[in-house]
Amino acid sequence: MIHVARDQSIFSLSAEAAPVVRIRPGDALVLDTTDCFSDQVQSAEDAPDAVDWEHINPATGPVFIEGAEPGDVLAVLIERIAVGHRGVMAVSGDFGVLRDRFRGTSFEMIAIEGGSAQVAGARVPVRPMIGVIGVAPEGAPVPCGSPGSHGGNMDTRLIGEGATVYLPVFAPGALLAAGDLHAAMGDGEICGTGVEVAGSIQLRIDVRHDLSLANPVVETSEVVATIASAETLDEAADRATRDMADLLMQRLGLSAAEATMLMSAAGHLQVSQVVDPLKTARYALSKGILAQFGCDLI
Repeated sequence: MIHVARDQSIFSLSAEAAPVVRIRPGDALVLDTTDCFSDQVQSAEDAPDAVDWEHINPATGPVFIEGAEPGDVLAVLIERIAVGHRGVMAVSGDFGVLRDRFRGTSFEMIAIEGGSAQVAGARVPVRPMIGVIGVAPEGAPVPCGSPGSHGGNMDTRLIGEGATVYLPVFAPGALLAAGDLHAAMGDGEICGTGVEVAGSIQLRIDVRHDLSLANPVVETSEVVATIASAETLDEAADRATRDMADLLMQRLGLSAAEATMLMSAAGHLQVSQVVDPLKTARYALSKGILAQFGCDLI
């Protein structure tokens, strides 16, 4: 098993980044991660000006995957996510949907125990997920805090244990990196943070030469979901919907009319996050519905 320590991290995804390790398809990989604040916040009394805001949303990596070439698709199975016993959340006048209700930034330390996170007097079930997972983008580097066709900060709560994330490859070796774990996060991540936490991720990675994607896709035990990011939520929702229709037509042989009707009757257009530099939406279809076609969608 190949292990990468949390100090081997980057703040931008880039084709020019030097890989910290090289692996072969099928290798087991463990990435240790800091929280989204690079573990800088240790107390609710920590002052925001003590945080280096240039070192936010680190991703451990990048990892070079042998045989991955532009035009391929990386299939990343998330075998395990382990999170720490303490997380952090923030509310701020600088970010989040409700930023007009706050002045400055304040932090809250969140206890995680017995399968729950203690948030505002409520026990919120722990459901570990990966906020940032992506490959080197096409063109200029992209900060880890921003999502895109390469993945990045998609903040999509389906990206948890047992899920497989499919990422289009834009650079030789793909240059995969991941981080920004959440012990819990609701759709939208409306305050700009979930329960941000350090931890570790165990992945198993394959390279698909038989698949072409414009944007990421996530598959869980229950659904297949297309993920898209854009400047507005409307644009992201439109793109995710079109990506699902394209998959149904290309992979299952449905006509445009058949794909559209099936999606309208059985699919779900959902919000992933609305607080990053680009907004992220997803379109999910039940695997129970897809199984009726007798072949895999992805």
